[in-house]
Amino acid sequence: MFDDARREAENYRWIESEKAGYDLGDAALRAWVARHWAGFVRARVLEHLTGTKFWRELDRGDFGALPRRFPNDAALVKEIADQFAAGSDNLTIITWAMTANRPMQLVTDILQALDINARRLPYPFPEDDADPPLIVHG
Repeated sequence: MFDDARREAENYRWIESEKAGYDLGDAALRAWVARHWAGFVRARVLEHLTGTKFWRELDRGDFGALPRRFPNDAALVKEIADQFAAGSDNLTIITWAMTANRPMQLVTDILQALDINARRLPYPFPEDDADPPLIVHG
């Protein structure tokens, strides 16, 4: 996952540097982290928890945890995961579930199993000594 993130950040650096007409260097990498790291991590966590893709940086026991825990509720798990992938938060999903008349106990069980806010990862790329460490959570 971290290798993929580094490639994404480098691609962002290249594109933004092309737009600017010169190499933006580490400033572009930092901009990618600030703008995209949280969503990047969230998408990978969701892939891992739903069993779509295994990411070695995440807990091995969490791979496919949602289908294992909620085998009869795959459609609802997918709806909730899709909303998280689109940037929704717990409150937005709870509000949606109430409005859409989804089973609230099951929705809260799925949200607790996802525990998306506890699955944040710090930005792993090395920093230069001139700047303070940059830690951005996903």
